[in-house]
Amino acid sequence: MKKTRKKVRQPLTPEKVLSAALQLADEKGLEALSMRNLAQVLKVEAMSLYNHVASKEELLSGLVEMVAGEIDVPVVGGNWKEELRRRAHSAHRVLTKHPWATMLFVSRLNIGPNMLRYVDATIACLHAEGFSFPQADHVWNTLDAFIYGFTLQKRNFPLVPGEYASAAKQFIHLIPPEQFPGLNGMSQEVIAGRHDGIQHLEFGLELLLEGFERLHQNFPA
Repeated sequence: MKKTRKKVRQPLTPEKVLSAALQLADEKGLEALSMRNLAQVLKVEAMSLYNHVASKEELLSGLVEMVAGEIDVPVVGGNWKEELRRRAHSAHRVLTKHPWATMLFVSRLNIGPNMLRYVDATIACLHAEGFSFPQADHVWNTLDAFIYGFTLQKRNFPLVPGEYASAAKQFIHLIPPEQFPGLNGMSQEVIAGRHDGIQHLEFGLELLLEGFERLHQNFPA
């Protein structure tokens, strides 16, 4: 009689814990990410996780690092506008892929090597082009504020694009033209199909890049 070979469980590692945590957060949101739930996914006792991650805070820091590592960083010495444009699109794409991550980026002190590399490369790219360090600081923070805000708004907006026109029709009586001429006029454009109401990352990004260029030209370092 042939003996059934017992499946050997692979040992737990910090990398496996973080990978499982990333998948859990992506699938069910950050609110579902507890040590107990993570232990169930990994089929281990919750206490054994603490041999690989010291705390929930360390787990969150590890997740931020994994996400930051997916974002393209600017090439120092490259065309600064192209590099910032590529960085912005990459950050938006990655943060959309991991919808829980944006709030962790903006609400914590994230000082892991991937995050530091991400910020450092941005500052160095701008400084190599001649931006002063204070200017570079303003530029990357303004750019990130736009990227994070745009990503959060797009993620949480209560309507999908196909609903804009019907919603405008439904609420148009609440914004009479004599009281709210701007909102009423814009809503009429959406209702008539002359404006889709969809916001695009490229629109705000190009305005920012043009503004940064004027800053650089008018106030050289």
